[in-house]
Amino acid sequence: MSSIRNRVQLIGRLGAKPEVKRFDDGKVKATVSVATKDFYKNQKGENVEETTWHYVVAWGKSAETLEKYTDKGSEVAVDGKLSSRSYTDKDGAKKYITEVVVDSVVLMGEKVAAV
Repeated sequence: MSSIRNRVQLIGRLGAKPEVKRFDDGKVKATVSVATKDFYKNQKGENVEETTWHYVVAWGKSAETLEKYTDKGSEVAVDGKLSSRSYTDKDGAKKYITEVVVDSVVLMGEKVAAV
């Protein structure tokens, strides 16, 4: 049962072209926001569409795949885990963020290139 703890699987669309950083030691990191949609009926019986944005961080091969084959609006499936951290912004305020750290990414949709 421990293998399914802290697992996240999302299918959504990228909010922008992934931001990629290459480090001196050869590591590659890609960050991007992914929008997922949920549909339900409210108490009045009206259809409601709700969009949730997720911060996604990919390393290595997954980061390179996002860089090479995706753009704003691309549909992807990501599998990973939640990671929370804090940082101090430029104004000195402490901020908290929760991200999905990607283990694997699958390109979805009509414009899928061979990977």
